Amino acid sequence: MSDSPPQQPSHSPRNGRGESGGLGNAAAAEATTLLLAGARLTDGRTVDVRLGGGRIQAVGTSGSLPSPALSRVDLSGYLLLPAPAEPHAHGDTALTADGEGPVSYAPDDVQRRATEAALLQLGHGATAVRSHVRIGDVHGLGPLEAVLQARRSLRGLADLTTVAVPRLLTGVAGADGLAMLRDAVKMGASVIGGCPDLDPDPIGFLEAVLDLAGEHGCPVDLHTDGDDPARLSRLAAMAGGLRPGVTIGPCGGLSRLPLDAATRAADQLAAAGVRVTCLPQGDCAALERRGLRTAPVRLLRAAGVRVSAGSGALRDAGNPVGRGDPLEAAYLLASQGGLRAAEAYESVSACAREAMGLPEVRVEAGFPAELLAVRGDRIAGVLSLAYSRIVIHRGRVVARTSAVREYCDSAVAVALDLPRQGRTEPGP
Repeated sequence: MSDSPPQQPSHSPRNGRGESGGLGNAAAAEATTLLLAGARLTDGRTVDVRLGGGRIQAVGTSGSLPSPALSRVDLSGYLLLPAPAEPHAHGDTALTADGEGPVSYAPDDVQRRATEAALLQLGHGATAVRSHVRIGDVHGLGPLEAVLQARRSLRGLADLTTVAVPRLLTGVAGADGLAMLRDAVKMGASVIGGCPDLDPDPIGFLEAVLDLAGEHGCPVDLHTDGDDPARLSRLAAMAGGLRPGVTIGPCGGLSRLPLDAATRAADQLAAAGVRVTCLPQGDCAALERRGLRTAPVRLLRAAGVRVSAGSGALRDAGNPVGRGDPLEAAYLLASQGGLRAAEAYESVSACAREAMGLPEVRVEAGFPAELLAVRGDRIAGVLSLAYSRIVIHRGRVVARTSAVREYCDSAVAVALDLPRQGRTEPGP
Protein backbone atom coordinates (compact mmCIF):
# COMPACT_ATOMS: atom_id res chain seq x y z
CA MET A 1 0.00 0.00 0.00
CA SER A 2 1.45 3.35 -1.00
CA ASP A 3 1.39 6.14 1.60
CA SER A 4 3.04 9.01 -0.20
CA PRO A 5 3.19 12.63 0.99
CA PRO A 6 0.27 14.81 -0.12
CA GLN A 7 0.49 16.76 -3.34
CA GLN A 8 1.90 20.28 -2.94
CA PRO A 9 -0.34 23.17 -3.94
CA SER A 10 0.09 23.99 -7.60
CA HIS A 11 0.95 27.59 -6.74
CA SER A 12 1.75 29.51 -3.60
CA PRO A 13 0.57 32.99 -2.67
CA ARG A 14 3.32 35.57 -3.01
CA ASN A 15 3.47 39.28 -2.42
CA GLY A 16 5.97 41.99 -1.94
CA ARG A 17 5.37 42.81 1.70
CA GLY A 18 5.77 40.55 4.69
CA GLU A 19 6.99 40.44 8.26
CA SER A 20 10.01 38.63 9.63
CA GLY A 21 11.87 38.28 6.37
CA GLY A 22 9.78 36.82 3.58
CA LEU A 23 6.60 36.04 5.48
CA GLY A 24 3.68 36.67 3.15
CA ASN A 25 1.01 39.25 3.73
CA ALA A 26 -1.85 37.57 5.58
CA ALA A 27 -4.59 39.39 3.69
CA ALA A 28 -3.13 38.39 0.31
CA ALA A 29 -2.74 34.79 1.47
CA GLU A 30 -6.34 34.64 2.60
CA ALA A 31 -7.47 35.78 -0.85
CA THR A 32 -6.08 32.57 -2.40
CA THR A 33 -8.54 29.73 -2.95
CA LEU A 34 -7.41 26.24 -1.96
CA LEU A 35 -9.02 22.87 -2.62
CA LEU A 36 -8.49 20.04 -0.14
CA ALA A 37 -9.25 16.91 -2.15
CA GLY A 38 -10.28 13.50 -0.90
CA ALA A 39 -10.22 14.27 2.83
CA ARG A 40 -11.89 11.91 5.28
CA LEU A 41 -14.15 13.38 7.97
CA THR A 42 -14.86 11.97 11.41
CA ASP A 43 -18.32 10.84 10.26
CA GLY A 44 -16.69 8.59 7.64
CA ARG A 45 -17.42 10.69 4.57
CA THR A 46 -14.73 11.40 1.98
CA VAL A 47 -15.09 14.97 0.72
CA ASP A 48 -13.50 17.87 -1.10
CA VAL A 49 -13.24 21.12 0.85
CA ARG A 50 -12.82 24.51 -0.82
CA LEU A 51 -11.19 27.30 1.19
CA GLY A 52 -11.11 31.01 0.43
CA GLY A 53 -10.95 34.30 2.26
CA GLY A 54 -9.68 32.52 5.35
CA ARG A 55 -12.86 30.47 5.63
CA ILE A 56 -14.38 27.21 4.43
CA GLN A 57 -16.36 28.05 1.30
CA ALA A 58 -17.83 24.66 0.46
CA VAL A 59 -17.77 20.98 1.40
CA GLY A 60 -18.86 18.43 -1.18
CA THR A 61 -18.44 14.84 -2.26
CA SER A 62 -15.14 13.99 -3.91
CA GLY A 63 -14.92 15.48 -7.39
CA SER A 64 -18.01 17.64 -6.95
CA LEU A 65 -16.26 20.99 -6.49
CA PRO A 66 -14.77 22.69 -9.56
CA SER A 67 -11.01 22.99 -9.26
CA PRO A 68 -9.24 23.83 -12.55
CA ALA A 69 -7.95 27.21 -11.36
CA LEU A 70 -7.44 26.31 -7.72
CA SER A 71 -4.43 25.36 -5.69
CA ARG A 72 -4.97 21.74 -4.72
CA VAL A 73 -3.79 19.54 -1.86
CA ASP A 74 -4.44 15.81 -2.10
CA LEU A 75 -5.60 14.59 1.31
CA SER A 76 -6.25 10.98 0.38
CA GLY A 77 -5.59 8.89 3.45
CA TYR A 78 -5.85 11.88 5.80
CA LEU A 79 -8.42 12.68 8.48
CA LEU A 80 -9.43 16.36 8.39
CA LEU A 81 -10.11 17.97 11.76
CA PRO A 82 -10.60 21.41 13.28
CA ALA A 83 -7.11 22.60 14.18
CA PRO A 84 -6.01 22.38 17.80
CA ALA A 85 -5.18 25.48 19.82
CA GLU A 86 -2.64 25.82 22.62
CA PRO A 87 -4.26 27.47 25.68
CA HIS A 88 -1.30 27.25 28.07
CA ALA A 89 2.24 27.86 26.82
CA HIS A 90 5.27 29.66 28.25
CA GLY A 91 7.09 31.14 25.29
CA ASP A 92 9.46 33.28 27.36
CA THR A 93 11.04 30.26 29.10
CA ALA A 94 10.60 27.62 26.38
CA LEU A 95 13.63 25.70 25.09
CA THR A 96 15.88 26.67 28.00
CA ALA A 97 16.34 23.28 29.70
CA ASP A 98 19.60 22.47 27.91
CA GLY A 99 21.25 25.85 28.37
CA GLU A 100 24.28 26.35 30.58
CA GLY A 101 24.14 28.94 33.31
CA PRO A 102 21.27 31.34 34.05
CA VAL A 103 18.53 31.73 31.47
CA SER A 104 19.03 34.83 29.34
CA TYR A 105 16.17 37.30 29.28
CA ALA A 106 17.75 39.58 26.71
CA PRO A 107 14.94 40.72 24.41
CA ASP A 108 16.43 39.06 21.32
CA ASP A 109 16.79 35.73 23.15
CA VAL A 110 13.25 35.81 24.50
CA GLN A 111 11.84 36.72 21.10
CA ARG A 112 13.78 33.91 19.43
CA ARG A 113 12.58 31.34 22.00
CA ALA A 114 8.97 32.47 21.83
CA THR A 115 9.01 32.41 18.03
CA GLU A 116 10.67 29.00 17.80
CA ALA A 117 8.31 27.54 20.41
CA ALA A 118 5.25 28.85 18.57
CA LEU A 119 6.54 27.40 15.29
CA LEU A 120 7.16 24.02 16.93
CA GLN A 121 3.63 24.02 18.26
CA LEU A 122 2.32 25.16 14.88
CA GLY A 123 4.05 22.18 13.29
CA HIS A 124 2.11 19.96 15.67
CA GLY A 125 -1.13 21.61 14.58
CA ALA A 126 -1.80 24.50 17.00
CA THR A 127 -2.66 27.51 14.84
CA ALA A 128 -3.34 29.66 17.92
CA VAL A 129 -1.17 29.86 21.03
CA ARG A 130 -1.76 31.59 24.37
CA SER A 131 1.60 32.31 26.02
CA HIS A 132 1.91 33.15 29.72
CA VAL A 133 4.73 35.65 30.24
CA ARG A 134 6.21 36.64 33.59
CA ILE A 135 6.51 40.36 34.27
CA GLY A 136 8.22 42.19 37.10
CA ASP A 137 11.29 41.32 39.14
CA VAL A 138 14.55 42.46 37.53
CA HIS A 139 13.30 41.90 33.98
CA GLY A 140 10.31 44.22 34.19
CA LEU A 141 8.24 44.29 31.02
CA GLY A 142 11.11 43.27 28.74
CA PRO A 143 10.03 39.63 28.26
CA LEU A 144 6.48 40.72 27.45
CA GLU A 145 7.67 43.19 24.82
CA ALA A 146 9.83 40.46 23.28
CA VAL A 147 6.90 38.01 23.07
CA LEU A 148 4.70 40.72 21.61
CA GLN A 149 7.36 41.22 18.95
CA ALA A 150 7.30 37.48 18.30
CA ARG A 151 3.55 37.75 17.84
CA ARG A 152 4.03 40.40 15.18
CA SER A 153 6.66 38.34 13.37
CA LEU A 154 4.35 35.30 13.29
CA ARG A 155 1.45 37.11 11.68
CA GLY A 156 0.02 34.99 8.89
CA LEU A 157 1.53 31.79 10.28
CA ALA A 158 -0.03 31.51 13.73
CA ASP A 159 -2.00 33.64 16.17
CA LEU A 160 -0.03 34.29 19.36
CA THR A 161 -1.64 36.02 22.34
CA THR A 162 -0.03 36.91 25.66
CA VAL A 163 -0.99 36.58 29.30
CA ALA A 164 0.74 39.01 31.68
CA VAL A 165 1.82 37.06 34.80
CA PRO A 166 2.87 39.19 37.79
CA ARG A 167 4.39 37.53 40.85
CA LEU A 168 2.88 39.64 43.67
CA LEU A 169 -0.08 42.02 43.73
CA THR A 170 -0.74 42.67 47.43
CA GLY A 171 1.04 44.55 50.17
CA VAL A 172 3.92 46.94 49.71
CA ALA A 173 5.76 44.57 47.37
CA GLY A 174 2.63 44.06 45.30
CA ALA A 175 2.08 47.73 44.54
CA ASP A 176 4.80 47.69 41.89
CA GLY A 177 3.39 44.48 40.45
CA LEU A 178 -0.07 46.00 40.12
CA ALA A 179 1.30 49.10 38.40
CA MET A 180 3.32 46.93 36.03
CA LEU A 181 0.28 44.79 35.29
CA ARG A 182 -1.60 47.90 34.24
CA ASP A 183 1.27 48.87 31.97
CA ALA A 184 1.32 45.35 30.51
CA VAL A 185 -2.32 45.64 29.48
CA LYS A 186 -1.61 49.00 27.84
CA MET A 187 1.34 47.45 25.97
CA GLY A 188 -0.81 44.78 24.41
CA ALA A 189 -1.18 41.87 26.83
CA SER A 190 -4.67 40.63 26.01
CA VAL A 191 -5.16 38.41 29.09
CA ILE A 192 -4.47 39.02 32.79
CA GLY A 193 -2.89 36.17 34.69
CA GLY A 194 -0.81 35.36 37.74
CA CYS A 195 -0.31 32.82 40.51
CA PRO A 196 -2.48 33.65 43.54
CA ASP A 197 -1.06 30.60 45.37
CA LEU A 198 2.32 32.36 45.60
CA ASP A 199 1.03 35.67 46.97
CA PRO A 200 0.94 36.12 50.77
CA ASP A 201 -2.70 37.15 50.34
CA PRO A 202 -4.19 34.87 47.65
CA ILE A 203 -7.70 36.31 47.99
CA GLY A 204 -6.36 39.84 47.74
CA PHE A 205 -4.47 38.79 44.62
CA LEU A 206 -7.69 37.43 43.09
CA GLU A 207 -9.56 40.61 43.91
CA ALA A 208 -6.87 42.76 42.29
CA VAL A 209 -6.80 40.68 39.12
CA LEU A 210 -10.57 40.49 38.74
CA ASP A 211 -10.99 44.23 39.40
CA LEU A 212 -8.40 45.11 36.77
CA ALA A 213 -9.87 42.63 34.29
CA GLY A 214 -13.33 44.09 34.79
CA GLU A 215 -11.94 47.59 34.30
CA HIS A 216 -10.27 46.73 30.98
CA GLY A 217 -12.66 44.03 29.73
CA CYS A 218 -9.88 41.42 29.67
CA PRO A 219 -10.21 37.68 30.23
CA VAL A 220 -8.40 36.14 33.19
CA ASP A 221 -6.18 33.04 33.12
CA LEU A 222 -4.68 32.07 36.47
CA HIS A 223 -2.21 29.45 37.64
CA THR A 224 -3.39 27.52 40.68
CA ASP A 225 -2.86 24.07 42.10
CA GLY A 226 -6.52 24.02 43.12
CA ASP A 227 -5.87 22.20 46.39
CA ASP A 228 -7.74 24.71 48.61
CA PRO A 229 -11.53 24.22 48.36
CA ALA A 230 -12.29 27.43 50.28
CA ARG A 231 -10.15 29.48 47.89
CA LEU A 232 -11.81 27.87 44.87
CA SER A 233 -15.21 28.61 46.35
CA ARG A 234 -14.25 32.25 46.84
CA LEU A 235 -12.88 32.47 43.31
CA ALA A 236 -16.11 31.05 41.90
CA ALA A 237 -18.16 33.56 43.89
CA MET A 238 -16.05 36.50 42.67
CA ALA A 239 -15.67 35.39 39.05
CA GLY A 240 -19.26 34.52 38.26
CA GLY A 241 -20.15 37.86 36.72
CA LEU A 242 -16.91 38.57 34.90
CA ARG A 243 -17.00 38.61 31.12
CA PRO A 244 -15.28 37.53 28.91
CA GLY A 245 -14.49 34.93 31.52
CA VAL A 246 -12.04 33.23 33.85
CA THR A 247 -9.82 30.22 33.26
CA ILE A 248 -7.72 28.46 35.91
CA GLY A 249 -5.18 25.66 35.73
CA PRO A 250 -3.50 23.27 35.97
CA CYS A 251 -5.54 22.35 39.11
CA GLY A 252 -3.69 19.11 39.81
CA GLY A 253 -4.43 19.60 43.50
CA LEU A 254 -8.10 18.87 42.86
CA SER A 255 -7.08 15.26 42.28
CA ARG A 256 -5.67 15.07 45.81
CA LEU A 257 -8.82 16.35 47.52
CA PRO A 258 -11.42 13.98 49.01
CA LEU A 259 -14.02 13.10 46.41
CA ASP A 260 -16.84 15.04 48.07
CA ALA A 261 -14.70 18.20 48.37
CA ALA A 262 -13.52 17.95 44.77
CA THR A 263 -17.09 17.42 43.57
CA ARG A 264 -18.36 20.49 45.45
CA ALA A 265 -15.54 22.58 44.03
CA ALA A 266 -16.30 21.35 40.51
CA ASP A 267 -19.99 22.19 40.92
CA GLN A 268 -19.12 25.72 42.09
CA LEU A 269 -16.72 26.30 39.21
CA ALA A 270 -19.31 25.07 36.73
CA ALA A 271 -22.03 27.32 38.16
CA ALA A 272 -19.71 30.34 37.90
CA GLY A 273 -18.64 29.49 34.34
CA VAL A 274 -14.98 29.16 35.33
CA ARG A 275 -13.03 27.04 32.83
CA VAL A 276 -10.14 24.74 33.67
CA THR A 277 -7.04 24.09 31.59
CA CYS A 278 -5.27 20.88 32.58
CA LEU A 279 -1.70 19.92 31.65
CA PRO A 280 -1.60 16.17 30.99
CA GLN A 281 1.92 16.30 29.50
CA GLY A 282 3.53 17.57 32.71
CA ASP A 283 4.07 20.60 34.88
CA CYS A 284 4.87 24.17 34.06
CA ALA A 285 7.33 26.05 36.25
CA ALA A 286 5.00 28.92 37.19
CA LEU A 287 3.84 27.29 40.45
CA GLU A 288 7.43 26.36 41.34
CA ARG A 289 6.38 22.81 42.16
CA ARG A 290 7.06 19.48 40.53
CA GLY A 291 5.12 16.25 40.23
CA LEU A 292 1.59 17.66 40.17
CA ARG A 293 -1.11 15.24 39.14
CA THR A 294 -3.39 16.03 36.23
CA ALA A 295 -6.69 17.64 37.15
CA PRO A 296 -9.64 15.21 37.54
CA VAL A 297 -10.95 15.80 34.05
CA ARG A 298 -13.86 13.34 34.14
CA LEU A 299 -15.12 14.71 37.45
CA LEU A 300 -14.92 18.29 36.18
CA ARG A 301 -16.65 17.46 32.91
CA ALA A 302 -19.38 15.57 34.75
CA ALA A 303 -20.06 18.72 36.78
CA GLY A 304 -20.34 20.80 33.61
CA VAL A 305 -16.94 22.51 33.73
CA ARG A 306 -15.49 23.26 30.31
CA VAL A 307 -12.05 21.61 30.39
CA SER A 308 -9.32 22.27 27.86
CA ALA A 309 -5.86 20.73 27.73
CA GLY A 310 -2.59 22.58 27.25
CA SER A 311 1.08 21.75 27.00
CA GLY A 312 2.60 23.81 29.80
CA ALA A 313 6.36 23.59 29.75
CA LEU A 314 8.16 23.12 26.45
CA ARG A 315 11.65 21.91 27.36
CA ASP A 316 12.22 24.29 30.24
CA ALA A 317 12.65 23.85 33.98
CA GLY A 318 9.04 22.74 34.40
CA ASN A 319 9.42 19.84 31.96
CA PRO A 320 12.82 19.36 30.28
CA VAL A 321 11.31 16.94 27.74
CA GLY A 322 8.05 18.78 27.07
CA ARG A 323 6.87 18.39 23.48
CA GLY A 324 4.21 21.06 23.20
CA ASP A 325 2.08 18.66 21.15
CA PRO A 326 -1.69 19.02 21.55
CA LEU A 327 -2.29 15.57 20.08
CA GLU A 328 -0.10 14.07 22.77
CA ALA A 329 -2.16 15.90 25.39
CA ALA A 330 -5.30 14.40 23.85
CA TYR A 331 -3.65 10.96 23.71
CA LEU A 332 -2.87 11.12 27.43
CA LEU A 333 -6.42 12.14 28.29
CA ALA A 334 -7.70 9.19 26.27
CA SER A 335 -5.16 6.65 27.50
CA GLN A 336 -4.95 7.73 31.15
CA GLY A 337 -7.69 10.27 31.79
CA GLY A 338 -10.64 8.07 30.91
CA LEU A 339 -11.97 10.18 28.02
CA ARG A 340 -13.16 8.85 24.69
CA ALA A 341 -10.87 9.72 21.81
CA ALA A 342 -13.30 12.29 20.40
CA GLU A 343 -13.72 13.93 23.82
CA ALA A 344 -9.98 14.04 24.29
CA TYR A 345 -9.47 15.72 20.94
CA GLU A 346 -12.24 18.19 21.70
CA SER A 347 -10.27 19.27 24.79
CA VAL A 348 -7.38 20.48 22.61
CA SER A 349 -9.54 21.88 19.82
CA ALA A 350 -13.07 23.15 20.46
CA CYS A 351 -12.65 23.57 24.23
CA ALA A 352 -9.21 25.15 23.87
CA ARG A 353 -10.47 27.62 21.28
CA GLU A 354 -13.44 28.45 23.47
CA ALA A 355 -11.17 29.08 26.47
CA MET A 356 -9.10 31.43 24.30
CA GLY A 357 -12.13 33.34 23.04
CA LEU A 358 -11.68 32.11 19.47
CA PRO A 359 -14.53 31.39 17.05
CA GLU A 360 -15.78 27.86 16.69
CA VAL A 361 -14.37 25.71 13.89
CA ARG A 362 -16.24 22.92 12.10
CA VAL A 363 -15.49 21.33 8.75
CA GLU A 364 -18.54 23.02 7.29
CA ALA A 365 -19.09 25.96 4.96
CA GLY A 366 -18.79 29.36 6.62
CA PHE A 367 -16.45 28.36 9.45
CA PRO A 368 -12.86 29.60 9.82
CA ALA A 369 -10.32 27.62 7.78
CA GLU A 370 -8.27 26.55 10.81
CA LEU A 371 -7.71 22.87 10.06
CA LEU A 372 -5.41 19.95 10.72
CA ALA A 373 -5.08 16.95 8.41
CA VAL A 374 -3.49 13.88 10.00
CA ARG A 375 -2.76 10.59 8.28
CA GLY A 376 -5.35 8.11 9.50
CA ASP A 377 -9.04 7.35 9.22
CA ARG A 378 -10.33 7.66 12.81
CA ILE A 379 -9.52 9.91 15.75
CA ALA A 380 -8.34 7.00 17.88
CA GLY A 381 -5.81 6.01 15.24
CA VAL A 382 -4.73 9.62 14.78
CA LEU A 383 -4.04 10.01 18.50
CA SER A 384 -2.13 6.74 18.50
CA LEU A 385 0.18 7.39 15.53
CA ALA A 386 -0.13 11.03 14.56
CA TYR A 387 3.06 11.42 12.54
CA SER A 388 2.18 12.96 9.16
CA ARG A 389 0.36 16.27 9.55
CA ILE A 390 -0.71 19.21 7.39
CA VAL A 391 -1.62 22.44 9.18
CA ILE A 392 -3.90 25.06 7.65
CA HIS A 393 -4.19 28.57 9.07
CA ARG A 394 -6.45 31.22 7.56
CA GLY A 395 -7.04 29.05 4.55
CA ARG A 396 -3.50 28.19 3.53
CA VAL A 397 -1.02 25.44 4.32
CA VAL A 398 1.46 26.82 6.87
CA ALA A 399 3.20 23.65 8.11
CA ARG A 400 3.71 20.14 6.87
CA THR A 401 5.26 17.06 8.49
CA SER A 402 5.68 13.91 6.40
CA ALA A 403 6.74 10.74 8.15
CA VAL A 404 8.44 7.94 6.21
CA ARG A 405 8.28 4.35 7.42
CA GLU A 406 9.58 1.41 5.41
CA TYR A 407 10.05 -2.26 6.18
CA CYS A 408 12.80 -4.42 4.77
CA ASP A 409 11.90 -6.66 1.86
CA SER A 410 11.34 -9.73 3.97
CA ALA A 411 8.90 -12.50 3.15
CA VAL A 412 6.78 -11.53 6.16
CA ALA A 413 6.50 -7.91 5.05
CA VAL A 414 5.53 -8.94 1.54
CA ALA A 415 3.02 -11.53 2.69
CA LEU A 416 1.27 -9.12 5.06
CA ASP A 417 1.38 -6.25 2.58
CA LEU A 418 2.58 -3.94 5.33
CA PRO A 419 2.04 -0.23 4.68
CA ARG A 420 4.92 1.83 3.33
CA GLN A 421 5.07 5.58 3.80
CA GLY A 422 7.05 7.77 1.45
CA ARG A 423 8.60 6.73 -1.82
CA THR A 424 7.52 3.46 -3.41
CA GLU A 425 10.50 3.08 -5.73
CA PRO A 426 13.79 1.57 -4.52
CA GLY A 427 16.17 3.98 -2.82
CA PRO A 428 19.45 5.11 -4.34
